[in-house]
Amino acid sequence: MSNVAKLAADALSEGGGIFRLSPTWVPRAFLQPGRRLKLHPNDYYALGTHRGGIDERWFGSTTVATNEGAPDDEGLSYCVFGGEKFTLKDAISELGGEIIGDAIWGKYNRWPVYSKFFDNMGPIPHHMHQNTEQAAKVGQEGKPESYYFPPQLNAIGNNFPYTFMGLEPGTTKQDVIDCLDRWNEGDNGILDLSKAYRLKPGTGWLIPPCVLHAPGSLLTYEPQWGSDVFGMYQSMVEGRAVHRSLLTKDFPEDKHDDNAYLVEALDWEANVDPNFKENNYLEPITIGDTAAAGYIDRWVVYGKVNGEQLFTAKELTVDPGAKLTLKDTGAYSWITVQGEGKIGNLRLQTPAMIRFGEMTEDEVFVTEKTAKEGVTIENTGSEPLVSLRYFGPDACPDAPNVGDHHK
Repeated sequence: MSNVAKLAADALSEGGGIFRLSPTWVPRAFLQPGRRLKLHPNDYYALGTHRGGIDERWFGSTTVATNEGAPDDEGLSYCVFGGEKFTLKDAISELGGEIIGDAIWGKYNRWPVYSKFFDNMGPIPHHMHQNTEQAAKVGQEGKPESYYFPPQLNAIGNNFPYTFMGLEPGTTKQDVIDCLDRWNEGDNGILDLSKAYRLKPGTGWLIPPCVLHAPGSLLTYEPQWGSDVFGMYQSMVEGRAVHRSLLTKDFPEDKHDDNAYLVEALDWEANVDPNFKENNYLEPITIGDTAAAGYIDRWVVYGKVNGEQLFTAKELTVDPGAKLTLKDTGAYSWITVQGEGKIGNLRLQTPAMIRFGEMTEDEVFVTEKTAKEGVTIENTGSEPLVSLRYFGPDACPDAPNVGDHHK
């Protein structure tokens, strides 16, 4: 047995099938941090201004962040046990289905999803994420994603709490080609072809690959496929130029100057869908009638992408003094966003401020076997204990579909 396998097995034995994870911070050189990640004010540029400000925290991640100049492990989650640490990726490579379940391990040979908080002062450029076929041409994987805006972390909306999504019906491909042709003339005007939706804390969206979107300035919980591919189609944001390499970096090199090819890469019908909100908007759906027992569990991310369930997420709220046994149908990554308590035999506590490199007690990963058997959750504090947890592909066959919140 390798050293990582033994450490991981010992950690699961002592943690009752649960890993304790340390915070994983990721910077983005082209964005301005929104400063709601609870990092100490002096630490948002802890990696140096040349790397950019830290505006993301990744959860349950076995996916590497593809940032220029980044170390090989940027974006990877670390398990902490007995004064040592090892990546969740290595633990899963060693123990496989014992952690994530035989179905996911057998099909993907890895944990193929992750989630993050992304937190910016202003909007992100209008961009898309490539689909599986497109990403494979550059040796990567496609990336559908989803959003949920946790109220606990959105007391302030920052500069632009609106997201442009898709393209207005009637837009032509030539309209978008013309925008890309104007890349070096300043603002290429692509937002003139789109519509902005006001973002509402406590709601979310499901975004398929190849659909343009320019996320606004709410802090966002974002379950997604385990990939970091994208193409940015907007040349200037808030007066700052977007380098064209951020448009082309995940397309074949011989297509970097072919604007028609870059536009053909968009899922045209999904972008100009006249019922875009109806087909992509999510509101929480309560699971059962449990309020009298002191807790409420809700679906916050659900639905299928091109007919496949790729990821789902739930929000659990436990009243002060309440205790429950939580059973789920798959392994999950958990982040606590309010309050304090226990999950199994591990303490949960939501920090008010975190120093870069400091350990916290707000994040864990629960194995499939433990999730199915049930985990004891207890609120030991004086305010609600609130957490978010996301699941892998096909792990939640009882999840609702987009639009079911109307029922």
